[in-house]
Amino acid sequence: MGRGKISITRIDNKTTRQVTFSKRRAGLLKKAHELSVLCDAQIGLIIFSGNGKLFEYCSDTTSMEQLIRRYQIETAGMSSRIIQAQHYDTEQMHGELTKIRKDTRDLELSLKLYTGEDLSFARFDELEQLEHQLEHSLHKVRYRKMEILQQQMDNLTRKEQMLEDENSQMCHLINEHHEAAMEHHHHQLAMVAKCGQEHGYGHDHHHHHVLEEFPFGGEEEASSILQLATTSGATPPPNFYPPPLPFRLQPTQPNLQDFTLNPSN
Repeated sequence: MGRGKISITRIDNKTTRQVTFSKRRAGLLKKAHELSVLCDAQIGLIIFSGNGKLFEYCSDTTSMEQLIRRYQIETAGMSSRIIQAQHYDTEQMHGELTKIRKDTRDLELSLKLYTGEDLSFARFDELEQLEHQLEHSLHKVRYRKMEILQQQMDNLTRKEQMLEDENSQMCHLINEHHEAAMEHHHHQLAMVAKCGQEHGYGHDHHHHHVLEEFPFGGEEEASSILQLATTSGATPPPNFYPPPLPFRLQPTQPNLQDFTLNPSN
């Protein structure tokens, strides 16, 4: 059976802890010696046990004092390099900050010149150059302003044309609808006149028979249609009578369906 895994925690039993320390210390020293011989590495190993005992290992090619001195030199050089890098970074940041402050001050002075707030320290050539720059900027601003105004005018013109086209289409549709209604109305009047001329009835029974022959929605609607025909210029024929043959009324009056109209009545 293979070895089971153990949890890497402090061993509470003192005897077991001491045994484990001895075994693992021996294995660590063995591995350090093998690494030093195989790879030609200089290794210094210092161990203090739980009881305060010192155990150490050093490669055969050097001594522990030499390794400690070399370690101090290397760590000191590393610290100095770190300090130098930090100092260089600080100086670089200070230089960049100084440059940013100078640029900001120059921009503020230029802005004051352009706005005309502080011109007391400006020379004549600087003022002349500033005047030319402002005139050029003013020309560009006016040109852009005219472009925007022209675009707005074009948009309004297109919108006006679209509204006029829609208005024309609506007027055309209204006229067509009105002409169709008038044509239908004249057609009905012509049919009524034709029926009256064919049968020759008296004018007294004209209105009643027309309502029965061509039923409308009621008396008021029939009267309005006759008035419209009169106002539109169409005069009814002199002999305007319904046909003498019997016919039935509309289903809206079931009590009069069997009633027959004759010329004698």
